[in-house]
Amino acid sequence: MRRLLTGGVTALAVLLAAGCSTRSGEDTGSARSTRPAGQESGAASADFGALKGVCGPGTPGKSSAQGVSGDKIQVGVLSDVGYTKNSEFVDAAKVFTSWCNAAGGINGRAIEPVTRDTRLMEVRQRTLEACKADFALVGGGAALDSLGVKDRLTCLLPSFPAQSSQIGAIGSDLQAVASQPTAGYFQYPGYYHWLLKEKYPDSAQKVGVIAGDVPVTKVMVAQYKEAVAGLGGRVSYTDLYPAAGVSDWTPYAQSIKKQGVKGLAFLGDFVSLAKLEQSLTDIGYEPDWIDANSNAYGPAFLQLAAASLARQHNYAELFATAPLESASGDPATRQVIDLYKKYAPGRQVTYPALRAFSAWLLFATAARDCTTLTRRCVYENAMKNTDWTAGGLQAPFDLTSKKPTSCYSVVEATAKGWRPAGFRPDRGAYRCDGPVYKYKGDYGSPVTLASVGKSLSDLT
Repeated sequence: MRRLLTGGVTALAVLLAAGCSTRSGEDTGSARSTRPAGQESGAASADFGALKGVCGPGTPGKSSAQGVSGDKIQVGVLSDVGYTKNSEFVDAAKVFTSWCNAAGGINGRAIEPVTRDTRLMEVRQRTLEACKADFALVGGGAALDSLGVKDRLTCLLPSFPAQSSQIGAIGSDLQAVASQPTAGYFQYPGYYHWLLKEKYPDSAQKVGVIAGDVPVTKVMVAQYKEAVAGLGGRVSYTDLYPAAGVSDWTPYAQSIKKQGVKGLAFLGDFVSLAKLEQSLTDIGYEPDWIDANSNAYGPAFLQLAAASLARQHNYAELFATAPLESASGDPATRQVIDLYKKYAPGRQVTYPALRAFSAWLLFATAARDCTTLTRRCVYENAMKNTDWTAGGLQAPFDLTSKKPTSCYSVVEATAKGWRPAGFRPDRGAYRCDGPVYKYKGDYGSPVTLASVGKSLSDLT
């Protein structure tokens, strides 16, 4: 979830304010370890999008690394699945590893993903379990991920997350993020520059922010106020809603109308947003735009907000990830959809699932290029990438830089479905002329190896 991102947007921490809404609505039942399909008859293609030979057979070299044997690599997948009942990271792990193992694994070693079900509040417990058994953490995410960072760094466990959520985790050491967020920077400057300066310039001085009433999102409200001002706008209205939910959104809608809000950033769950938008529609008020955030990107929000979509203008920024709606012209996105049909039929491909695939691809290619499979080799190989695109799933991202990408992609919710917004992309599905905004306020910092008495030289 956002705000991942967020979090994107972006962070998943909005789960606390959102009451842990799910995009897919799928109940996975009890959380179990996901096991790879193993070698299947008929070799699968080893290529993914523009990436060649991601997985394949070989003669595994010797390795003394934890979680590595002669024929497998065990990795952990963090997920709040036991709390949210949302299996998207578990599904992505199953699909990717089934495909990779069918192609021959990582130089002949099968990847064995083990679900580490954090159940929202058990991040530290699952991290400690991973510290004792896993080679790395790959393709997952937890709303309260900062709770486990010190333990992860103490045991020198690298992480390749689908998303990083809290300030202590975003940009933490031994973390290879295949896309944003980037520590210390506003994650959506290109998107907000487009909204405030190009698409709806009359809204710039009348921006509102509504968030769930929890400490994490209160910090996010402060960050948005600073960033919007830094981009030439002004947040003229803020409000919080109870984390337990709201029975009647009419008073909020009336406040938005009274304050003349023309652009609204909603930092919460899409179920609540749909209710708020119905109240806005009922009183006849239409802001110029609503940032529904990437959590709303999916069919569930469209169904809940159906009665309002013709009146309310909803947008979401996808961290420069190719929208699913572009699959017909995007071979990498199309490949993910096809792999889901083969290995997880009936499961929904979501935006976080695409980010998880990018993380898995980053890990797999980094591990593939190690003569001797060690944590240090895999981590350092991953961090050498200067234009990582996950074979075409996303705009180029420089893992060697501490700055966010200038590329962004925007989608719009309509009565006919989600579609790319008219944001004038100049590089395929992306626009890559976005500004950069570095926070001036002190909102905390990521956890480092030094903070637990370690250094990179300790990684083997």
